[in-house]
Amino acid sequence: MSPAAGRDGIALYCPAKINLRLRVGPTRADLGGQHRLDTIYSAVGIWDRVELRQREPGSGFRLTLEGEHLGDLNRRDADPRANLAVKALLAMAQAAGHQPDVSIHIVKRIPVGAGLAGGSADAAGTMLGLNRLWNLGMPATELDRIAAQLGADLPFCLHGGLSRGTGFGQILQPLDLAGPQAQRLSRAGLTGHLLIGAYEDQLSTAQVYKAFDLIGPGPNDLNDLQETACTLHPRSRQALDLARRAGIGPAFVSGSGPSVVVMAPRPEQAVTLIRLWREQNAVDRIIEADSPVLPRIIPLRVTHGQ
Repeated sequence: MSPAAGRDGIALYCPAKINLRLRVGPTRADLGGQHRLDTIYSAVGIWDRVELRQREPGSGFRLTLEGEHLGDLNRRDADPRANLAVKALLAMAQAAGHQPDVSIHIVKRIPVGAGLAGGSADAAGTMLGLNRLWNLGMPATELDRIAAQLGADLPFCLHGGLSRGTGFGQILQPLDLAGPQAQRLSRAGLTGHLLIGAYEDQLSTAQVYKAFDLIGPGPNDLNDLQETACTLHPRSRQALDLARRAGIGPAFVSGSGPSVVVMAPRPEQAVTLIRLWREQNAVDRIIEADSPVLPRIIPLRVTHGQ
């Protein structure tokens, strides 16, 4: 990562997450009633910017958001303490014995409620930033422990790159980007340039898992939740079908959906699929990105009064 933060604040570019493979097992009592998962995470170059600034002692935290597609985050009655970045701030403050007198400003580019871990990315950025801003020196193992209490994919978002996740997704086995497992993923067409078809609609992760218990996985899907997500959100199935009929892929739903991911290593493939999606109104937004990527940290200089 980049050099340590300046005295005034810190900014982090936090990438989205996709699941290149997601196998969903039964619920387990030792996992708190959550489903057992076996997944391959990949960080994708769609970046939320998280800016952290120290506030006056005793002033508490402040959360502000900006972006064109904020979804439910933009509701006037939204409770800031329900935001995962704020939960991460409070968890870090408790763990470190520190007052949470911090301003968090998030520039959202990762679609909300889309199966791309935008909330977890923001929380991971907050944790990484506070570790620098407060000079805590927390090791990765301690950050992972705190993160796992907040969300299944949050530990991965602290690291980026590629990882295998087990347990309920929080137990990580990082994959060397130059190693044999990463090379196998590359040969299978699962790394590199991709298109994401995103939607104004959102799918609740809890809603998808509840329906999955009734519907079950589809045959031959890379993602066991894909059939459920497509049942709940038929436009996702339409977008995947268009990609497959055009011979472009691999194509799959990301996480609990509804976003769809299509690997498109050749420029002409991306052009073709963008045209098809737009002609058929199969998606609401189209985002081009590359994977895998890593989080980035930069110092900030701020004006007085923030």
